[in-house]
Amino acid sequence: MKVNDLVTVKTDGNTRREGTILAVETFQEGTMYLVALQEYPAGIWFFNEVDSQDGTFVEPKVLPGKE
Repeated sequence: MKVNDLVTVKTDGNTRREGTILAVETFQEGTMYLVALQEYPAGIWFFNEVDSQDGTFVEPKVLPGKE
């Protein structure tokens, strides 16, 4: 995923929230994504762990007809 990609993020609620990637930082343990959400237009950081599906918070948004 890269800057300006549309994504969904897992938060403490039941529903994933839609946003846009503003910045990406890669680390040995995973990748940090700065994602603009409706409530946080300046962005909020989310971390995807390399070796853990439970640690995946940011995923690409699947557009209808693109599955």
